[in-house]
Order: sequence, then structure tokens, then C-alpha cells
Amino acid sequence: MTDASKLEAEGDVAADFLEELLDIADLDGDIDMDVDGDRAAVSIVGGDLEHLVGRDGEVLEALQELTRLAVYREIGDRSRLMLDVGGHRERRRAALIEIAREAIEKARADHQPIALDPMSPFERKVVHDAVAEAGLRSESEGADRQRHVVIVPTS
Repeated sequence: MTDASKLEAEGDVAADFLEELLDIADLDGDIDMDVDGDRAAVSIVGGDLEHLVGRDGEVLEALQELTRLAVYREIGDRSRLMLDVGGHRERRRAALIEIAREAIEKARADHQPIALDPMSPFERKVVHDAVAEAGLRSESEGADRQRHVVIVPTS
């Protein structure tokens, strides 16, 4: 099985799982599937879906993990599938890039490391990518819910 067909299979399993979940919960929503780089990307769109996102995306993170477990159960390989609900992750990505830009400017101006607030793995990856693109270095520090990004200015 090629990488692309494996990712498509992951997306199909995830879509079936999520459609069943939406039916059980009697929620309206459509499932969109795509392949984004090296991972399957599945989105639930339409309807009133904010309760599937939850405060600070907590419900979305849990739903993503359940979906990954469903994919693992069917396919037998750990999935890096990315789930979005109602465009939440895309909006959050844009906000995080702006937060990263401001912190990058401050790190450059002050020549001091800048520690950001704790973030989810998805959020930290967005920030790390923005920092690398700006030519700086970043590290994740802390554990569990306190894990955060530190932006390190170049010498």
C-alpha cells in the first residue's frame, strides 16, 4: 500500500467513525477528507458544531484522539490524522502565527528567550514552524498541560 493510499484509507475509516458519531449524537455536519502533506486531514463542517470544539479546543483534541484510536483499531498502524471541526484549527492556526510573530519580534528586540503560554501539540507545532520560518530557534519545555514553546533569539 502506498503512502497516499494508506492516508486515504485512514481518512475513510475516520470519516465512517465520525459519521456514526454524528448520527448517534443526532448532530448535523458533513465530513470532508483530504491528505495534507504526510497526514490524513478530516474536517466536520456545517451545522452548530461549537460543542464539538469545546473550551480551548479540549473536546476537539479528545475527539481527534478517539478518531485516531478508531483508525488504529481498523488499520493497525498509529495515525497522525488531523481533525478540524467547523474551521476551528484554521482560525487558531492564524491566531497562533500572529502570536508567534509578535514573540519573534520581541525576542529579536530584547535578545532574550520568550516563553509562551502552555499549548496543545498542534499549537506548539504551528509556533515551532513559524519560528523556524523566521530563522530563529524554539524549544518545547514543561510537561503535560504546562508544555509550552520558548523562542530563542539568535546570537
